[in-house]
Amino acid sequence: MTVAEALIAFSVAAGLLTVTPGLDTALVLRTAAVDGARSAASAALGICLGTLVWGGAVALGLGAVLAASELAFDVLKWAGAAYLVWLGLHLILKPRERFDLSAGARGVQSHLAWLRRGLLTNLLNPKVGVFYVSFLPQFLPAGVPGAPFMFLLACLHVAMGVVWFALLIGATRPIAGALQKASVVRWLDRLTGGVFLGFGVRLALERR
Repeated sequence: MTVAEALIAFSVAAGLLTVTPGLDTALVLRTAAVDGARSAASAALGICLGTLVWGGAVALGLGAVLAASELAFDVLKWAGAAYLVWLGLHLILKPRERFDLSAGARGVQSHLAWLRRGLLTNLLNPKVGVFYVSFLPQFLPAGVPGAPFMFLLACLHVAMGVVWFALLIGATRPIAGALQKASVVRWLDRLTGGVFLGFGVRLALERR
């Protein structure tokens, strides 16, 4: 895989991951609807900062591990493949019927407080780190230094998040309405599950 191919493949997968509704989306949408666009923007900024911290930590740790040990690479590869296959099958076989928008409760007033809430929502979610550990190594081209390239991928993911959150805040009502439709939620979950399943199988077959 070349650098260009890795960037394109990651952009497709991470883009789909970004628009699939989860806790972060719920927090931003609910905050925009209840507390206004500026508070939602602060929460979104906190979420993006948290993602960047996770990306940096995972990239540095994985870069060192992958460079140092063939065995560690193989263990990480199989663990990541198993996680992605499990996650993909779960989304395909048990897609959600609805998207819960109750994550953003009232009561936090200042923009700094909303930023802190978004940051902690992301940093205290270990699934983000687990997912990055499973996901980022798949897009590392041969001969490319691991840590800088994986951090670049994390930055690209954060940039997608910024654009997505801006769209969410700018069109809160229609987007929130669409995400309340069971058919939309099921379709997004199954599509994302198929992508994760494919990448999990690909990772299992990958040779260093």
